Amino acid sequence: MTTGNEPPVPAAPEPPGPDTPDTLRQRDGRGRFTRSIKTARRDAAAADYLAEHPGTSYRQLAQLFGYYDHKDARIGIEQAKADVARPAVTKLIATESEELDILYAEACAILQRNHVTVSHGRIVMWRNPDTGQEEPLPDDGPKLQAIRVALDVRKAYQDLWGLKQPNKVEHSGGVKYEIIGVDPQDLV
Repeated sequence: MTTGNEPPVPAAPEPPGPDTPDTLRQRDGRGRFTRSIKTARRDAAAADYLAEHPGTSYRQLAQLFGYYDHKDARIGIEQAKADVARPAVTKLIATESEELDILYAEACAILQRNHVTVSHGRIVMWRNPDTGQEEPLPDDGPKLQAIRVALDVRKAYQDLWGLKQPNKVEHSGGVKYEIIGVDPQDLV
C-alpha cells in the first residue's frame, strides 16, 4: 500500500546495449584495464544520472549502466569527475608554463650579460696582467644567482609536468655495524 507521498521512482536510462561489462573493459599490453570512448561516455552518463537522482546507490548505477559491480560504478563516477576538471587543470598548467618560460628566458638573458663589480657607487677597476691595462672587475654573483634561478625554474617545470620519478629504494639483507678506532678484542 502506498500513501502517495513516496518519491517517484527514477526512470531507467537507455540500456547499455549489446556492450556488456566485459566488452567495455579493454586491457592494454600489460593486462591493465584502459578507458575507451564508450566507457568515458558511460561514466559521464552515469555521473549525469547520479546528479539528477542523488539517492541512487552505486549498486543501482552498476545495474543501470552495465558496470561490473558497485566498485566499478564508483570508479567510473570518480573518473567522470576528473574528466570535468581536466580542461581547467590543463589551462592552469599552460598558464604556469608560460610564466616559467618568461622566468627562464630572463635568467638566461642575465647569464649572457657582463656584470661588473660596483663598490660605493663606483666601478671597481683592476689591472689585467695580460694587457697591462685597467679594466672593470667582473662580478660573477649575478650569473651564479641566474644559474640558481634557471635550475629552480627547471625543477618547477619537472614538478608541473610530473616528470620526476620517485626514487626506487631496494633493501635486502641485514645491517652491519662497524666501530672505527676500537680494537674488537678490547670489547670482549
